[in-house]
Amino acid sequence: MLVFIDESGDPGLKVSKGSSEFFAVSLVVFEDEEDAVACDQRISLLRHEIGWISDSEFHFRRNSHKIRDGFLKAVEPYSFFYYGIVINKAKLYGEGFKNKESFYKYACRLVFENAKDKLNDATVIIDRSGSNDFRNQLNSYLKKHINDGRHRLIKKVKMQNSKANNLLQLADYVAGIINRSVQQQKNKADDYRKIIAHREIFVQIWPK
Repeated sequence: MLVFIDESGDPGLKVSKGSSEFFAVSLVVFEDEEDAVACDQRISLLRHEIGWISDSEFHFRRNSHKIRDGFLKAVEPYSFFYYGIVINKAKLYGEGFKNKESFYKYACRLVFENAKDKLNDATVIIDRSGSNDFRNQLNSYLKKHINDGRHRLIKKVKMQNSKANNLLQLADYVAGIINRSVQQQKNKADDYRKIIAHREIFVQIWPK
């Protein structure tokens, strides 16, 4: 089982000084490695079809509507499913959320908690960010809070550069879509979400 994690927005709480109002984390799951390979290859083929060079990155926020629509229609036949969480930062309180790394770890924990019944011995791939120390902390944190004595839901956590990983780019798209859709003021957000709606298990808006 392969799990890909990415985010949309930023974990900063100073919205009046430029931080995003919402922060979203997506969790994209492939139960079968063959399905993951097939989807990965389709994304590479799409890049060729639209005339991009091989190391061009699909990135939801930066891409045009035409590219977004083409990307989503290319991936929607493949066997993956996703969870997500969208955090309304205006409703947060407590000192712990003021630390960006603690906030990010907690957001990841929430989305993994929602996906527990689907996870089994998963290899988790997260977009590379932060220091080596933070990446090690995140690895330990997720295993501590998600694994239990009876079941190993997470086998290992790996960090990779999203530019070199098509399926992290898929996770970026999912995070961007659910973030925009929840805000309900972004052009075509719900249209994008409908294309992959059959892949959605649960998207939590937190806190209520």
